[in-house]
Parts: sequence; structure tokens; C-alpha cells
Amino acid sequence: MAGVKITRRSASRGAVLRKSPRVAVSRRCTAAAAALAAVFAMTACNSTDSAAASPSDRKADSAPTAQLGELPSHDLPPAGGCGYTAAAPAVKNVGTPSFNPAAAAKPFTASLHTNTGVVTFNAFADKAPCTTNSLHYLAEHKYFDGTRCHRLTTKGIYVLQCGDPTGTGTGGPGYSFPDENLAGATYPAGTVAMANAGPNTNGSQFFLVYRDTQLPPNYTPFGRITGGLDVLNRIAAEGNDEANGPGDGHPRKPVVINNVSLG
Repeated sequence: MAGVKITRRSASRGAVLRKSPRVAVSRRCTAAAAALAAVFAMTACNSTDSAAASPSDRKADSAPTAQLGELPSHDLPPAGGCGYTAAAPAVKNVGTPSFNPAAAAKPFTASLHTNTGVVTFNAFADKAPCTTNSLHYLAEHKYFDGTRCHRLTTKGIYVLQCGDPTGTGTGGPGYSFPDENLAGATYPAGTVAMANAGPNTNGSQFFLVYRDTQLPPNYTPFGRITGGLDVLNRIAAEGNDEANGPGDGHPRKPVVINNVSLG
């Protein structure tokens, strides 16, 4: 069955809330195709490609969204490094994480303390160490504090999208890194996964799945929600403003991550 593509929104075109190049969609998901293509455009700002520049240094119409599919891949460097690669300027500069394989492999939990409740998940440090190491680093440096979850989808796909300090879906941390844990990836309720602008363009934006969702295995799953699905379902029940189409827009009731605690 053909899948649906989820990409981050390009800073140059408002990637998160715009649609990226479409791919074939299963008949069951046809209505959701447009929403998905844009929903996970969360981290498009992390590529050095001109199509994914930060809104701080690019005009909104400076590059076509279609170029997102042409972003370069970043291969893992020797000795198991993560390949954290400089990208568009950070919208909130907290530096770039280092990578110690032994330290990164230690399991941990993360709790998103929002204005609507707490969502807690176990991080897959063993399966996605580069991703979880980055999230741990950003949380420790308060990167996510005070950020708004800028997108909610309620038709075809069922996710809340967060991780951009600008609250627009165009922001990133100033670096990108490769995909992980994609073999056989699925996205049932409770999944925490990365948004991207194409292969190996992860940054800071991620999505929380509150209801089983069918997607191709293109988005790094890096956590499993252990508490707070009820919080996400309450947010979903409030609906969205359909700014991007039916069932796709900003949460009708604003959702703000006050801080992220690690355990």
C-alpha cells in the first residue's frame, strides 16, 4: 500500500503548515494526504539548503517548497558518531550536542509539562541514540521551554506537532542529524517521532500520536508515551482552526510546553 509523506515546513515557505511534494496515498488515507504532507514539516529549517533556511534570514517566498525533496543526506560519520551537522541559524541558540555512545545509550524518560497537562514518554535511547541524545540536550538547555505546539491534525492522521520555539513550524536548533530506527517503523497511538524535511534532516520538531495513524516508515520513532494520552485526546477534542484544510490547523485551544523534565 502506498503511504503518505510527512515533511517539515520549509522556513522559506512556512514548511510545517504547508504541503510538501505529494506522494501516492492509499485510498483509505486519501482524505488525509494533504494534511500529512504538511503536518510533519516540523524541522525544515535544519538543512543548509536554501530551501530550508530559517525565517530569521530568508523571505517567506525565497525558495519553492518542492526543493525540500532535494535536501542532501548526512551520513553517519565513522566510529558511531551522530553527524550533528550545521544547518540554518538556530531560532533559539543553545549550541550543538556532543555524542558519547555510552552516555547516550542510557534510558531516560521525558515529561512535557504543558498548560493542558503532562505528557510523559520513555525515550528509545537504545534504538535512536542520536535522536534521544539531541532531545535530552535541548531539554537540558531549556530549548523547548515556553514553546507552542503549532499543529493538530484530526482527520486521517492524528498527531500534535511541537518543538519549534517560533510556534510556526519553521524553526530549528541550528543543526540536523540522520534518521534512525526506521526499519519496520509504525505509528500507533502513543508514538513520539521526529518530523523532517526529507531523509536525514531531523532537528527539534517532533509529533505525538494520540490515535493509531498510518504513515510510511520515514519518521524516526524515538519514544513511547506512558502517561498523558488523555491529555492529548482532550486537546484533540477541542479541535483546530483548520487553517491548513479540513482537520488540519493550529490547536483551537493553544498548547504550550512550559518545560521538559528528564528522569
